[in-house]
Amino acid sequence: MTPLATSLAAAAVVLLLALAHAGRPYWAWIAAAGCALGAWWAESGDSTAWRVTAGVALGAALLFGLRPLRAALLGRPLLAVLSPIFPRMSDTERVALDAGTVWWDRELFSGRPAWRAMLAFRPRPLDERERAFLAGPCRELCRLVDDEEVRRTGDLPPAVWDFIRRERFMGMIIPESYGGLGFSAAANSAVVALLSSRSVAASVTVMVPNSLGPAELLLHYGTDEQKSHWLPRLARGEEVPCFALTEPHAGSDAGGMLSRGVVCRGSWQGREVTGMRLSWNKRYITLAPVATVIGLAFRLFDPERLLGGNEDLGITCALIPRDTPGVIAGARHDPLGIPFMNGTTEGHEVFVPLEFIIGGRAMAGQGWRMLMECLSAGRSISLPANSTGGAQLAARAVGAYATVREQFNLPIGRFEGVQAPLARIAGTVYWLNALRTVTAGAVDAGEKPSVISAVAKCWSTEAMRRVVNDAMDVVGGAGICRGPRNVLAAAYQATPIGITVEGANILTRSMIVFGQGAIRCHPWALQEMEAAARKDHVALDRAFFAHVGFVFTNGVRSFLLALSGGRLASVPGGADSRRVLRQLTRWSASYALTADFAMGTLGGTLKRKEHVTGRMADALAWMYVAAAAVHRFEADGRPERDRALFRWATDEALWHVQEALRGVVDNLPLRPAAWKLRALVFPLGARLRPPTDRAVAAAARCLVDGHEAREALTRDIHVPSHDERGLGALERALSLTLSTAPLRKKLREAVAARKLPRLDEGALIEAARAQGLVTSAEHAELLEAWRARDAAVQVDAFDARTFPTDPTPPPARGRPATARG
Repeated sequence: MTPLATSLAAAAVVLLLALAHAGRPYWAWIAAAGCALGAWWAESGDSTAWRVTAGVALGAALLFGLRPLRAALLGRPLLAVLSPIFPRMSDTERVALDAGTVWWDRELFSGRPAWRAMLAFRPRPLDERERAFLAGPCRELCRLVDDEEVRRTGDLPPAVWDFIRRERFMGMIIPESYGGLGFSAAANSAVVALLSSRSVAASVTVMVPNSLGPAELLLHYGTDEQKSHWLPRLARGEEVPCFALTEPHAGSDAGGMLSRGVVCRGSWQGREVTGMRLSWNKRYITLAPVATVIGLAFRLFDPERLLGGNEDLGITCALIPRDTPGVIAGARHDPLGIPFMNGTTEGHEVFVPLEFIIGGRAMAGQGWRMLMECLSAGRSISLPANSTGGAQLAARAVGAYATVREQFNLPIGRFEGVQAPLARIAGTVYWLNALRTVTAGAVDAGEKPSVISAVAKCWSTEAMRRVVNDAMDVVGGAGICRGPRNVLAAAYQATPIGITVEGANILTRSMIVFGQGAIRCHPWALQEMEAAARKDHVALDRAFFAHVGFVFTNGVRSFLLALSGGRLASVPGGADSRRVLRQLTRWSASYALTADFAMGTLGGTLKRKEHVTGRMADALAWMYVAAAAVHRFEADGRPERDRALFRWATDEALWHVQEALRGVVDNLPLRPAAWKLRALVFPLGARLRPPTDRAVAAAARCLVDGHEAREALTRDIHVPSHDERGLGALERALSLTLSTAPLRKKLREAVAARKLPRLDEGALIEAARAQGLVTSAEHAELLEAWRARDAAVQVDAFDARTFPTDPTPPPARGRPATARG
């Protein structure tokens, strides 16, 4: 046999061993390459070099291909080297990691997302009963609420509270068997989105009982007796719940709470029982001022070992009736002037039986697990829906305003400086609703997506902040003068609230998304950490070398996909979607590779490198945003009306992914590793750009001039009647402006032909009528449209003698047709 034939045979043996024993034959290709190099040397006459090279290659193949041999020789040394590197997890971190499920986040972390399965996912549609509730009680509630009155009085009117209770808005998540509505996550999300476009106070009042709180915890962990007692009362609104978690010294670090309970004997309703003596001081608790039952989180201690376990039992959740002796009705907070019920609750030496623990005695000390397992569902629904409703309201209002408000004889929506924020508003609302629906769909499909829910909460509330800020810039002075005409003030004031609650966005971005995602979504990292913790060198060997193969594979894929601009990836969908999915496939491989470089070079210190983890969270989140946008575009049948919005949203998202990963590469402390990573991830540099000026103009046009995309973008909100100030007046002005556009064009042409003088529009309409250029009917239409536009751009003014004690605007007064405006 010639040296060449021998080397080829050796290469074949290497590959067979790889396929039989390793599953990921990355090392086999290296060994085969060594055999091929040896064959080349042998053919060149250098037999010694051939023997050495082929011997090394075959030795590597045997060592790494025969897993038992590899584990026996390398497993224990690996355990000794890697154990000190892996970060140590506290019990609370372990519970947080074990809670919930992984979903699309795992696919995006894989380097090779299963796009066909992801695009085939269909969120559960609303059933007939849910659609009827949206069209009936929800719309009626919107008609009942006067948000300006709520702001003036500081509370929802009694009639509105009664309606919320009667129609069981507080029991949307409670099954029908317990008297609730038993709605899906999609319906819950749709209700909150609709109400938030009408009144933040009303939406929060409905949202909170259906999110993380007593009902959710009872459904999952309550005893049968607790469910039978509490759930029907909560569904009917006879009991109003709140959930008390946050304290003055324990906010984002809920595990550091000072509220405590001590297991002891005491008197309850005339008999001696084993119970708990509780003391707490909580703040920022929504519905606390009106709550009749308090869901309380506290740390439980058993110093006398009455329960037979440890002294420190851990965080525990219990239901405490407000009328229990020792419970203090707390004061009320003022959250930026948004008048929903929020305040403090205190308890001092409050004694209750152990049966008040949610789930009974068996769940003592299990509160942190309960909270982590339930948080992902509520966080997937409430704030993304609230943000989407507010953003859609801003988009609808600003689209109308930019059409009817004119400066320099042009609608302001025609100016490029205004088109930039209009495009951001339209494109952001497009992907925001896609994210909302697909995330709620995951919950309906049985997922509890802990990482995705954190992304949805953080990025949706940040999106609302950007949309509302841009909308305020467009409407200018009309946005800063409060009153019934101001559509944006409440959303602008409320935006920081959503950003702060359910895990402040700073913490969520810098610690939670990648902190959990890197371990939960990575195919091998958690297995390695668990094997090292168990001192299992065989399991560690298997996971470690599979991890090495994962890195090698993603390194090659990242490099080749970067060189080809993603064109080597095989993806489904239409042409527009394939363009995005190819890029996402490239970034998925690059993301997984970058994550491994970060974990490998920083080790246990990575959790403290929050600039790095924050940028990794950005990249993962924007990949999810782009994937959700593709899913929406494909599920909707690739409508032409949405193409400009889809293009803007995905271009924006892909650019953010690139910039986030570039930021990680630029700032990795170990620079030699960063240089290698840059060569694999950015071999041709960072070539993506944000949306072009042409894409910006196209997206902006979707909001103005009555474009059909505006209706589709804002289909989930309440649009009031035309006789209502604010959005109603804007809608009326827009409708009349569009219907009289041909007549207004006729007047402009007459001015250009010098048939009419240059006058204010009101005077111009009268001059056209006097000269017979328009009929009486046309004159009436033009005059009505002009007056509607004039009314729509007015702002509220108050009587200086009574303001602010009586901030009631005087009734709108008509203006003469010749007035300047």
